[in-house]
Amino acid sequence: MKTRIIIVAAILVIIGLVILYFINSGSTNDFSYKTTPVKLGNLISKISATGTVEPEDLIDVGAQVAGRIVSFGKDSDGKSIDYGSKVDENSILARIDDVLYESNVLEAKAKLEDAKAYVMKVKADLIQLEAKRQLAELNFIRAEKLQTSNANSKADYDASKAEYDVSKANIEVGKAFVSQAEASVGVAEASLTRTRQNLDYCTIRSPVKGIVIDRRVNIGQTVVSNLNAPSLFLIAKDLTHMEVWVSVNEADIGQITPGQNVNFTVDAFPNDIFYGKVAKIRMNASVNQNVVTYIVEVETDNSKGKLLPYLTANVNFEIETRKNVFMIANSALRWKPDSMQNAVDKKSQKSQIWILDAKAVNPIEVTPGITDGAVTEISGDGLKDGMEAVCGIKSADEVSSSSNSPFVPQFKMKK
Repeated sequence: MKTRIIIVAAILVIIGLVILYFINSGSTNDFSYKTTPVKLGNLISKISATGTVEPEDLIDVGAQVAGRIVSFGKDSDGKSIDYGSKVDENSILARIDDVLYESNVLEAKAKLEDAKAYVMKVKADLIQLEAKRQLAELNFIRAEKLQTSNANSKADYDASKAEYDVSKANIEVGKAFVSQAEASVGVAEASLTRTRQNLDYCTIRSPVKGIVIDRRVNIGQTVVSNLNAPSLFLIAKDLTHMEVWVSVNEADIGQITPGQNVNFTVDAFPNDIFYGKVAKIRMNASVNQNVVTYIVEVETDNSKGKLLPYLTANVNFEIETRKNVFMIANSALRWKPDSMQNAVDKKSQKSQIWILDAKAVNPIEVTPGITDGAVTEISGDGLKDGMEAVCGIKSADEVSSSSNSPFVPQFKMKK
C-alpha cells in the first residue's frame, strides 16, 4: 500500500514538474518566435545596383610608327615606366628603334640640298639665257636698221629675228625650270619634315600628367602601325576624382536624376561607405536576354586614394528620405500565422504586424511607407519604439510539438 502511494506521489510530482515547465516556457516571449523591434528613426528609400569604379579621364597612348621597343623612360620617381608609374606631361614612356628613321632623315636632308643646288643651277642658266636674249635683241635691232637701208640681206634679217624669238622662248623655259626646281625644294622640305616627325614618333611621350594604369608592351617587342595605332600605355589623368559606371534596370531608371545623392561600398573596403552624385544617364541602353539596362555615371571624390580603378561597387541611389518615423524589418510585414497565410486582402493598402508580449501575440494594423529594401516605414495606432514584432519561427519542431499546448501565446484576431 505504501509503495503504491509513493508511486502515485512520484507520478504527480513528475506531472507537476512537466506542467510547471510548460507554464514557464510558454510564458516567455521567445517561446518559438523570431522577433524584430519596431524602431523610431530616419529612413532612406533607395535603389540598389552594381557598378564598376572607373577613372574620369583615360588616355590611350599608341605608336604612330612601327618598330622594336628598345627602352622605357623614367617616371617622376626616377624608376623605369611600369604599372602605377606617375608621369608628367611630355615624360618619355618608351623608345622605338630609330636607326631606319634616322637614316631616312639623312636621306631627306641630302635630297633637299640637291634640290636647292638644282635651283641655283637653273637660276644661273636663266641668267645665261637672259644674256643670250639681250644679245639676240641687239643683233635683231641692228639687222632691222640695216634692212631699212638695204645694207642687209633678207636671209640675215630673218636669221636675226629667229634667233631673237628663240632667245625669248628660252627665257620662259628657263623660268619654268626655276619654278620646277623651287617646287622640288618644297617637296624635299616636306619629305624632311615627315621623316623628322617619324623620327620623333620613335620617342613615345605622355600627353598628360597622370598614372600609368596599364603597360601593354615589353622591351624587345615589335609594334606594327598600319591602319590603327597600337595601344602601348593606358594613362589615368586624375585618380583623385573617380566615376562609378552603374548598370540600372529600366524599371528603376525613371527614379534616377542628375545630382541625386548616392552611396556605395566596395569589397576591398567593406566597412567604408563612399558618397557621390549622379552625373549623367547614358542614352545608349544595352539589351541582354530581353533585359534593358542603362549606364548611370556617378561622380565621387577619391582624394584619399582608396578607390582603385575597376573595383566592383555596390551602389545605393537615395530616392526619398523620411525622418523620425517608425520602421520595421520587411520580414515582420510578411509574417502571418498559418491560419491567415491565405487571408490577404490585396485591395487593402494596410498590413498587419504581430506584437509579441507575455500573454499573447496581438496584431496591429499598419500602413507601409517607403522602404530601403530591408526596412519599411510603418504608421498606425498603438506603435511604440522598441515593440517586438514576430518575424518568423525559431524551430519548426517546437511549433509542431507545442501547437496544441494551452500555454503557447494565443493569437487575437481583429474583428
